[in-house]
Amino acid sequence: MKKKVLAFVLAIALVAALAIGLVACNQTEREVNLQAIEKENIKIGLICLHDENSTYDANFINAMNEAVENLGLNKETQLVIRTNISESEACYNAAVDLVEDGCNIIFADSFGHEDYIMQAAWEYPDVRFCHATGTKAHTAKYGNYYNAFASIYEGRYLAGVVAGMKLNEMIAAGKFTAAEAKMGYVGAFTYAEVISGYTSFYLGAKSVCPTVTMDVTFTGSWYDEVAEGESATNLINRGCKLISQHADSWGAPNACKTAGVPNVTYNISTKTECPDSYLVHSRINWAPYYEYIVNSAINNTEIAYDWTGTIETGSVIVEDYGKTVAAGTEAAVNEAKAKLIAGTLNVFDTANFTVNGKAVTTYLADVDTDAAFAGDTEAIVNGIFKESFFRSAPYFALQIDGITLLNQAFGN
Repeated sequence: MKKKVLAFVLAIALVAALAIGLVACNQTEREVNLQAIEKENIKIGLICLHDENSTYDANFINAMNEAVENLGLNKETQLVIRTNISESEACYNAAVDLVEDGCNIIFADSFGHEDYIMQAAWEYPDVRFCHATGTKAHTAKYGNYYNAFASIYEGRYLAGVVAGMKLNEMIAAGKFTAAEAKMGYVGAFTYAEVISGYTSFYLGAKSVCPTVTMDVTFTGSWYDEVAEGESATNLINRGCKLISQHADSWGAPNACKTAGVPNVTYNISTKTECPDSYLVHSRINWAPYYEYIVNSAINNTEIAYDWTGTIETGSVIVEDYGKTVAAGTEAAVNEAKAKLIAGTLNVFDTANFTVNGKAVTTYLADVDTDAAFAGDTEAIVNGIFKESFFRSAPYFALQIDGITLLNQAFGN
């Protein structure tokens, strides 16, 4: 009897193993047969983490409206925007709802949306799914799921040049000494995207104001107006003479307005609302990517799994100078921009920074993301840290000298 039971159990196990193997085989061999879509049949879905009150999401929404207009699509019938979709199952549900509503191109705008968008992409192989700031498309190779970002570190660097020029002006005016030229930066999380951003901003400022230092604090949220405002105020109270941020509310700009401290913003201009403190802003312009995807769908051409926008594609923007920028600022930015385009200037040239007093000659970046976020790709080539080169989403995570982190409780 025991032998019969054992045989029965083994048979059941074998059937289960075969079933699992078939599922795995089917997943591996899944075919995606994307078809060209007539322009009048294009319908776009956009999934946003927050709404227009978030400077980050507003930037995506504004760019989408621009792209739809440029493409000659009907905003009322060919675009559906879903806002306040959390980084949870709600994202998957929103994606499914958009498919059922007829959307054949779907974008999601936040890092934490990725796994849920991938789930929907797997289940709907005839729909093109695109995700900003994600990391997995180039290794997953679903056939209908794509990541995109931009070399915004170059935009941050140029915005840093604006900041450094302002510091020099204030030093020359006797407002503080060169040794007291300290900036503050409000970050959301200790992710590579934020680290890359504040480091490139600092290096831009340092390129014209060599004595500058910077304090960085983190809020643990992409959008928390109170925390961002309080963080900016704390940085100002610590002696920071200028503030920038990678967080998505008006908290930091409003704190700078109140304190009368110069502010470099991200994603949105506060020139009208904060005329005496606003200097400039940098942002990713997503319109070129949206247009690229739509045109690829119309023509049924191949879409890059991992797309990086640049200054030359119109994806990296530094614009709308405030009235209080230092004399010569725009010329300095244009000169640096021309060098970036020509390749004679590299933001993360290791000759321009140290870590713990030492030059950096090697760094394994987390490019092919796994659960442990283990480094897998040598990112330094001929003395240059090649950010957004091996993958569009940032992977620069070095903590360079001159920047002090006030808290590191948030992030992975």
